[in-house]
Amino acid sequence: METQVTHPSDDDFDLSGDTLHEECGVFGILGHTDASTLTALGLHALQHRGQEAAGIVSFDGRQFYQEKHMGLVGDHYTDPAVLAKLPGTIAIGHTRYSTTGEVALRNVQPLFAELEDGGIAIAHNGNFTNGLTLRRQIIATGAICQSTSDTEVVLHLIARSRHSSTSDRFIDALRQMEGGYAMLAMTRTKLIAARDPVGIRPLVMGELDGKPIFCSETCALDIIGAKYVRDVENGEVIICEIQPDGSISIDARKPARKVPERPCLFEYVYFARPDSMVAGRSVYKARKNAGINLAKEAPVEADVVVPVPDGGTPAAIGFAQQSGIPFELGIIRNHYVGRTFIEPTQQIRAFGVRLKHSANRAEIAGKRVVLIDDSIVRGTTSLKIVQMIRDAGATEVHIRVASPMIFHSDYYGIDTPDPDKLLANQYADIEAMCRFIGADSLQFLSIDGLYEAVGGKKRDPKAPQFTDHYFTGDYPTQLTDLNGRTMNDPKQISMLREAG
Repeated sequence: METQVTHPSDDDFDLSGDTLHEECGVFGILGHTDASTLTALGLHALQHRGQEAAGIVSFDGRQFYQEKHMGLVGDHYTDPAVLAKLPGTIAIGHTRYSTTGEVALRNVQPLFAELEDGGIAIAHNGNFTNGLTLRRQIIATGAICQSTSDTEVVLHLIARSRHSSTSDRFIDALRQMEGGYAMLAMTRTKLIAARDPVGIRPLVMGELDGKPIFCSETCALDIIGAKYVRDVENGEVIICEIQPDGSISIDARKPARKVPERPCLFEYVYFARPDSMVAGRSVYKARKNAGINLAKEAPVEADVVVPVPDGGTPAAIGFAQQSGIPFELGIIRNHYVGRTFIEPTQQIRAFGVRLKHSANRAEIAGKRVVLIDDSIVRGTTSLKIVQMIRDAGATEVHIRVASPMIFHSDYYGIDTPDPDKLLANQYADIEAMCRFIGADSLQFLSIDGLYEAVGGKKRDPKAPQFTDHYFTGDYPTQLTDLNGRTMNDPKQISMLREAG
């Protein structure tokens, strides 16, 4: 391992490259007269899970309608004219951050296909770890793929299934998929929800005016005043169907051999909104508990506890309460800086994190500061923030991280850098990492400390209660695409690149 400390130039610094991107979010509702409007509102609540694009598909009893747009939900779906193009009482929607396939309108979900017994639209959050392998197999047998999204593979498998009903075809297709996913499908009469066998990605069931809803997080239910019913169980498929008399039947199909659920720990650390419940646990409380445990494990003499906004705020509150050190908003976040705010020239790059964060000098100058962050990926952002805090007059800067060090890449829907780009793999020890960042001290929460914060118990190494491979290297499923890849395999999925 490298022990020499080197610092990136301003040209190497990337505001969006030093983070774990937010997967995707799904929302669907069946039998409601305001289906598309409610779907748009639900996607707005799930905006934090993906900001690149959003799509909605609806059905009005005669035909399907589709609207897909690059950008934020609020940029398009607050327009009554857009929603008027999505009539009907069934709708599913998706807000996207790309983890497979390039950023292009053809990859925006939901994806739609015509089948023998009618149309079907599907959308999912997560990633299939054998999606590329299956894609190559179906192309070799004559299939034509129009996108580079692994979701399209599911459509092909549904179309090829020999089962008679769409529901059985859908289940047959999912049985061939590996990885972590929460998936919604809609037909002319059905809304189908499915969650991966391990339960890595979250999916909840709700109800509004007696109509079923499925979405990635409970915050999407709250925004429309819907009632939370329960979580979709790992490996479960729930089929909701409008009957000829207008009633809705619900058929929950569970796996014959169910394995223990292992929700993704990063939902609690970073992805989910603080006001959401994931697997029956409060995200806010888990993050606050992580801060409490961090203060117990890595105490420090300081004058003020400062969160790195917004992710570090609940943990900083817990750290401050446990340590007795005052909590202050020593960093103010500018919420109105988009990824394409300005052309990233050399002069603009020199501003670094000041485009998104500003030091609150009145609360920092002359003080020993404890910076609380939710995680550290590459460390380049931490380096810039430490320098910003020192420039504001801090006498000492100590970093405490409310999650363990990240050593491994993710293959279940989290867009992580290659392992050799992760800070934990670039330096031999924490002291070298600390020198790189420029802090006076650096400490991470232990894996047991995080487990106790979320679930109340230490990690069971024989049967881990959560998905935690990015910290431990313990992957809960097969990694067919990764392990089966050869040097001759093309890195580029598609030869087509959209203009613009």
